[in-house]
Amino acid sequence: MICFHEVNGLKMACWVSRRPWQAERKTLVFIHGSGGDHTVWLHQCTRLKNAFNIAALDLPGHGRSEGRGEQEISVYVEWVRQVLEALAIEKPVLIGHSLGAAISLKYALTYGDKLAGIVPVSGGAAMPVNPAILEGLKIDPATVIAMAAKIAVAKSNRDRLSDILMKSMSGVNPDILYGDFLACSKHDVTATVSRIRVPALVICGDEDKMTPPEMSRYLKDHIPGAQWALIRNAGHFVMLENVEEFNKTLRRFIESLPS
Repeated sequence: MICFHEVNGLKMACWVSRRPWQAERKTLVFIHGSGGDHTVWLHQCTRLKNAFNIAALDLPGHGRSEGRGEQEISVYVEWVRQVLEALAIEKPVLIGHSLGAAISLKYALTYGDKLAGIVPVSGGAAMPVNPAILEGLKIDPATVIAMAAKIAVAKSNRDRLSDILMKSMSGVNPDILYGDFLACSKHDVTATVSRIRVPALVICGDEDKMTPPEMSRYLKDHIPGAQWALIRNAGHFVMLENVEEFNKTLRRFIESLPS
């Protein structure tokens, strides 16, 4: 179900499981990517809700949350921190996709003592964005969105998912989408990522063209003790493209964490 909490004078939306949260269960907090919302995690929320406490956030300006979006990862981190405080969530595992992956990494560097773990999905220590894409989002967002929706998934999954992704991104204010991509382009924790001290599982699709596997491997090699999972037959939206393997991999990691 969707619940709303006021943060800094704005209503922030969050999907939470209907059942009362249980203290003995681990808590998973999902953070979507650029121009997305909590629905991108539908197959994780609905299939894992009986095993874990789950919250899936809509960042400011996204989904059903108020606001205008942001252009800095560090600012999004503060929004997430305040939403978690409003929800009284302690020691969650942050699972973030793309923009959300960058947020999870920065959160771990800034507030690592408040986390049980992180799962950066389709992300990297740096996530450069082609300047032509940023410019295109200003002058012809429809063309950029159509291109992104096509290359964001593995070729075998395009017929099933590309139109869905295009319709979803087309419903987002182009200024907010631009801000998200700009935030990703400025993200760079290359010099500090090795300071992360929380358990980490890095996940990437083997056909990801937007954040290629070598970017995820870098995280695995530089975050002490990090695990790495390369999901087959999947591109940038790995959690939608190969749901079963993604969920199995995520659940195995979560269950390995200390109680």
